[in-house]
Amino acid sequence: MMVFEGVRRSMIGLGFSAIFVFSFLTYFTMSGLDISTSVIWKNMLGSILMGIYFGSASLLFEIEEWSPLKQTSIHFILSISIWLPLSIIIGWVPFEVLPILIGITVFVITYIIFWIGTRFYLIKLEKEMNSTIRK
Repeated sequence: MMVFEGVRRSMIGLGFSAIFVFSFLTYFTMSGLDISTSVIWKNMLGSILMGIYFGSASLLFEIEEWSPLKQTSIHFILSISIWLPLSIIIGWVPFEVLPILIGITVFVITYIIFWIGTRFYLIKLEKEMNSTIRK
């Protein structure tokens, strides 16, 4: 059952990556930019891999034996460990010290923003559920 859920979430991640790539391709087309097939292919591959990873990595938050801190810490470490090498290989981040530091900083800030958003959503959901139970 866990394998099925992992595949299902990977497919959801692929869907998000497709929307992301399509958005960029639409922007490039509207801007009149001409991009080579190899560049598009390489960037789509990176997007697909990240979509599969983030889709399936959400399963880490289903491990009830782990504390939320452990779940988040492991998810963060795995995420940056996969994103950073991939982003350097694909060319999203140049292999130089300053761009890598900037890339890591942007990644961490983005991760924190998503974490805070998720946290506020779960707190709101908890309040709504408690309110419903009290009625």
